[in-house]
Amino acid sequence: MLLDAALLTAGIDDVPSTARELEARGYAGVWASEVDHDPFLPLLSAAQATQRIGVGTAIAVAFARSPMTLATTAHDLQRYSRGRFVLGLGTQVRAHVERRFSMPWSPPVDRMREYVAALRAIWTSWQEGTPLRFRGEHYQHTLMTPMFAPDPHPWGPPPVYLAAVGPAMTRLAGEVADGLLVHGFTTERYLRERTLPALEEGLAAAGRTRADVAVTLPGLVVSGRTEADLAEAAAAVKATIAFYGSTPAYRPVLELHGWGALADELHALSVARREDKWTAMRDLVEDDVLAAFAVVAAPEDVAAEVRARYAGLVDRFSVYASYPAPLELWDPLVESFAPSV
Repeated sequence: MLLDAALLTAGIDDVPSTARELEARGYAGVWASEVDHDPFLPLLSAAQATQRIGVGTAIAVAFARSPMTLATTAHDLQRYSRGRFVLGLGTQVRAHVERRFSMPWSPPVDRMREYVAALRAIWTSWQEGTPLRFRGEHYQHTLMTPMFAPDPHPWGPPPVYLAAVGPAMTRLAGEVADGLLVHGFTTERYLRERTLPALEEGLAAAGRTRADVAVTLPGLVVSGRTEADLAEAAAAVKATIAFYGSTPAYRPVLELHGWGALADELHALSVARREDKWTAMRDLVEDDVLAAFAVVAAPEDVAAEVRARYAGLVDRFSVYASYPAPLELWDPLVESFAPSV
């Protein structure tokens, strides 16, 4: 496994310094997400400040942008980073696409399949100088004049990773993507019994192999140097599990473990008019649920636990810590995953 990091964990105010430090510590890649900041601008700063480390979006919301807009941004970032950029895409849920981004919604798997095909058609037109003739149900790109076509570059189009939770989108990743971005709200059992079998179905349908798709996971981790730190971390991660568990789209993960009733309780609380609902939701997450979703270990033991749980299942791992944690806390993990010389 390669070990990555979330770029904005330490804040957005000094991305170049953060990126340089992560590279110096030995991380293989950094990911920026589209939550309360643009996912692309920090990666430009990170790429310009570093030499080796990969940079990627995990995720950028595809349906908030046209394929042409996103193709341009990704093409430029691949050039600026000298081939170190990964375009990680997600769909978001219908309410956000329609009400936050004011963009059209349709069945997401079919739209995403077409979206990826449109991106690659645009990049091929730029790289090879061929006419742009993409006509789909949702997107049509048939105009590309020399003035608006960027010059080809030696690094070519960036790899495209797709985020997926359910089987249909996971199968699509196996068919058309270069990588699968597994959601942090997952368990080893869900990976083994649901995610990877669906990925294999997609690979088989496209005549591809597991080596054609990199599986990356931001894994929940509870760690700390003191009992108080561990308790604080556990409470924060339980709150994260409760938040995701309240969303119907993620219910299948809980159901696999026989926790459907917990999903019902979490969802009911999430829509209730209670001032303390988020605390109450957190308190519904028992220790056995936490242990299924998160690696819970002292800093020196995190690497061994990650390997025991995910070796052979994922290709890239990053720590998903929903609590303040200094980079030094993960040094034993980084050292354990450093490639041998």
